[in-house]
Amino acid sequence: MSFDHLPPVLQSAFAEKGYETLTPVQAAVSEADAAGRDLIVSAQTGSGKTVAFGIALADELLGAVGDMPLVDRPLALIIAPTRELALQVSRELEWLYAKAGLRIATCVGGMDPSKERRNLAQGPAIVVGTPGRLRDHLERGALDLSGLIAVVLDEADEMLDMGFRDDLEEILDASPDQRRTLLFSATMPQGIVRLAERYQSDALRLSLAGDTRGHGDIAYEAISVAPSDVENAVVNLLRYHEAETAICFCATRDNVRRLHATLQNRGFDVVALSGEHSQSERNQALQALRDGRARVCVATDVAARGIDLPNLTLVVHVEVPRDAETLQHRSGRTGRAGKKGTAAIIVPYNRRRRIEGMLRGARIEAQWMDAPSPEQIRAMDRERLMEKLLAPVEAEEADVALAAELIDKMSPLDIATALIAAHRAKMPMPEELIPNTPEARERVKAEMQRPGFEDVVWFKLGVGRRQNAGPRWILPLLCRRGHITRNEIGAIRIGQHETFFQVPRHIAPKFEDALARTAGGDDEQDAIPITFSPEGPREQARQNKKQGGAKFAVKPARGGPDDRPRGVKPYPTKAMRDGKPGPNFGGKAKKPHRGKR
Repeated sequence: MSFDHLPPVLQSAFAEKGYETLTPVQAAVSEADAAGRDLIVSAQTGSGKTVAFGIALADELLGAVGDMPLVDRPLALIIAPTRELALQVSRELEWLYAKAGLRIATCVGGMDPSKERRNLAQGPAIVVGTPGRLRDHLERGALDLSGLIAVVLDEADEMLDMGFRDDLEEILDASPDQRRTLLFSATMPQGIVRLAERYQSDALRLSLAGDTRGHGDIAYEAISVAPSDVENAVVNLLRYHEAETAICFCATRDNVRRLHATLQNRGFDVVALSGEHSQSERNQALQALRDGRARVCVATDVAARGIDLPNLTLVVHVEVPRDAETLQHRSGRTGRAGKKGTAAIIVPYNRRRRIEGMLRGARIEAQWMDAPSPEQIRAMDRERLMEKLLAPVEAEEADVALAAELIDKMSPLDIATALIAAHRAKMPMPEELIPNTPEARERVKAEMQRPGFEDVVWFKLGVGRRQNAGPRWILPLLCRRGHITRNEIGAIRIGQHETFFQVPRHIAPKFEDALARTAGGDDEQDAIPITFSPEGPREQARQNKKQGGAKFAVKPARGGPDDRPRGVKPYPTKAMRDGKPGPNFGGKAKKPHRGKR
């Protein structure tokens, strides 16, 4: 779609940015039937949502300010879940409304609140901020919402997930009833629907997420590696792609710290982002990525939303995402605004089934492959070096004179060899990886096996998650009933209504004898059946599926396998949270005595 229907100041801004057309979400909000209405917009990350709500508000904002860009009260309020996203929104709106001279104030946690209050007093037409900081300014009287004509909730689903409902409701309740309310969200859970019903009127629903959750401009790669080779695979992926900017996602701060140190020691220009870094440190890290002083960022999921790096072409999932939504938001840092990107998921051998299920659930087609080998990396280095050296250059006279002097003293072959060696010296060396063969996988599996558990048998416990089964009270129960130590118990697999666990084969007879002697004791837990299982949990699940039982997935009817009395809650009791045996499978739990009120 062309820009002819947009206000002239926006047309000029798009022309200067080099935009040729609007994205689908931007075109949808600029249609005539969306003008002046409340909107619920469902669109994927990286689809241009920030510019979209800038377009949606343009006619009213520009009409309200006229020739006087400074206003006595803010006209539009943009609420975002994270500091990074709020800062990104401010940057996008600044260039979009630069020709109109609109002032924009940003209010986020981690910044100087007194400076923000001064900015709010200087007549900004648009205020962008995070829920907690905006609520703080509102309660202190620094933020006047009485003049608002529109409120935008960006990534509304994430704000609800992060527990900002009370902040959002207080802010929306303090704004005028006649305002427009625009909800932008990648997903539409029930919380968003209820929020829309309360604070919107005759809202227009625009769903532009498509039939697939995967991003069309992102190529997904699933890299199968040995568990001990994860960091080596990261090194080889970074070397193979040589992306201008790349992000490596880890699950915890400790893992971010460790991988950051590893890559730094290997010679990569790398920065780190996690919850332990201050806002100033985050800003410096992001600026280093934008300036090109750093090319790799190691981050936790705190950076999965709100970071927009124009040259980011590679996302590496160093640790398996916890769910499909996390996979989507991490990967969505690349493949933005029509540009292509790659999302590589490093999959240890023992996590492949989980990743395959996650990809199916997310409707993402990933190409399974091995991590790049040193030979493949050297071949890519050769192609990149040849392309770089054969490209035409404009040399200064001093450089030409130096080149002529080198030719007099050295042969062309020696000069080229020295140039290649100098180029290669700057690059981290690739890693040799364990080959991805059946023999290698079996060898790795054997190495990961706990000593003494090379030959095991399965036993079955007659309770599962429906009866609040958890390792913290299952382990003491098994040790007491079977007269063994916790070091003699292997893997534990908790299903919906039963739990499987491993015992070394050589102690299984002694274990069964002890079970027979301790069964039927006075303790309520002694009534739980513990029996030998000729099949493990995986084989049992396959058999249940063939028989149509779906034993591990179907919620039983009242009086079914879990036989939990009416009124007993399905979450752990306080005794279980404290690590004491006390499941609720035998009767109602007694309420603790709280003393006088």
